[in-house]
Amino acid sequence: MVKKKDIIRLERESVIPIVKQKIITTLAELLEHKSDRSEFLKLCQRIEYTIRAWYVLQFEDLMQLYSLFDPIHGAQKLEQQNLSSEEIDTLEHNFLTYLFQVMDKSNFKITTDDEIDIALSAQYRLNLPIVVDESKVDKRLFERYFEKHSRDNLPHFADKYIIFRRGFGIDHMTAFFVNAKVNTIIARVWRCFMTMTGLRRIFLGKRKQDAVQQIELKIDDADHQAGLYVERIRIEKLKLSISNLVSRITIQEPTFDRIIVVYRRTADKKESERNIYVKHFKNIPMADLEIVLPEKKNPGLTPMDWVKFLVSAAIGLVTVISSLSIPKANIKVIFGILTAVVGYCVKTYFSFQKNLINYQNLITQSVYNKQLDSGRGTLLHLCDEVIQQEIKEVIVSFFVLMRQQKAVSKENLDLLCEELIKQKFGENCNFDVDDAVQKLDKLGLVSQDNTGAYTCINLKDANKIIGITTEELVLKARDGGGSPP
Repeated sequence: MVKKKDIIRLERESVIPIVKQKIITTLAELLEHKSDRSEFLKLCQRIEYTIRAWYVLQFEDLMQLYSLFDPIHGAQKLEQQNLSSEEIDTLEHNFLTYLFQVMDKSNFKITTDDEIDIALSAQYRLNLPIVVDESKVDKRLFERYFEKHSRDNLPHFADKYIIFRRGFGIDHMTAFFVNAKVNTIIARVWRCFMTMTGLRRIFLGKRKQDAVQQIELKIDDADHQAGLYVERIRIEKLKLSISNLVSRITIQEPTFDRIIVVYRRTADKKESERNIYVKHFKNIPMADLEIVLPEKKNPGLTPMDWVKFLVSAAIGLVTVISSLSIPKANIKVIFGILTAVVGYCVKTYFSFQKNLINYQNLITQSVYNKQLDSGRGTLLHLCDEVIQQEIKEVIVSFFVLMRQQKAVSKENLDLLCEELIKQKFGENCNFDVDDAVQKLDKLGLVSQDNTGAYTCINLKDANKIIGITTEELVLKARDGGGSPP
């Protein structure tokens, strides 16, 4: 299938997007014998308790470190401990190291310049140029960290702030979009005028052919059905037919399902020099990614708006002077020209004011609807997500090996796990088989033969190897004795 549209190719995520309890319940129902179901449910519970125990100390260290850099009470705690600058630098470095490890485990990725350019190559709800006030953002935090932990393909702003992203979705808006349609018509007429008069080449330069050339994408049916390609439907690309102009239309934009921004403000009288901000957002349209930027400047008129102002003024001035040089100048014609020029300038200004109001509404919405959490709450959420993903990976991979009843290579196990998730839950994901096998081996639930293929032990032996967990003993004591489940 071939399309010549504004299409974005998405990558499959390594996140299992199904609730853990649903996975356990569904897989247990696939077992024929009641005794097997009981043993499987017990094993799932013990796997969860054990994996939680593995991570609890690491996550406690992460939270303790962040408490020193928390914008609310961090400065007070640092002052109480009377630490030297070098000691604080070490603690700061340890916190960032733990944070990046948790981000990797949670399958969050650092946005690259290419991803940012693609995301911001269109407009959706936000129609103003938004930039970061770099004087308000500290540059030493990440400079020091990346000097010791270099990474490839870092974005150009990596010394000031980091944007992590995970997962994709689609946002739709349906309305008449009267103002947007009118602006699109005016913009197309203006571009036509600029092209015909040669002003476009003067002010904007010669456009690169590859910048406007549509790219032909060959899309496989399987990838298309898996949702790996998403079309951007924008008013700017809309075919201006009568039906589209007078009816409601639906526009569409791919979204970043989760965004986490980490940065530090520049120190001043009200801001400690060691505060670290961690903010968590959801469902951010790619074209509106600027709304999550830290310390944004107040937006102003775009360069194109200034071009429109100056060109309109120049055209009006030249026209008026030319008309006045005529012996019998028609005052009505001159007045009409001036009215049109002034009206267009006023229209451009009020369009800016409307966009400014929309921007303020978007910022308010991002705070109340789009922002999930910040600081400690975000870190707790991330820690729990790491545990949940690890548990789901181990359970799914063990179940697949158990059903196969023979040695399975890692590559085949990967395919079988993805196939199971697709067939039983209707979801596509890039299963992280390496991590799953590593955890199974650490639990002692699998063995590997000379060819590198894996087999799992039976359910009863698996429960015996893990053994009774501390949580089970606590539950037993709470319930007043009896044998553990």
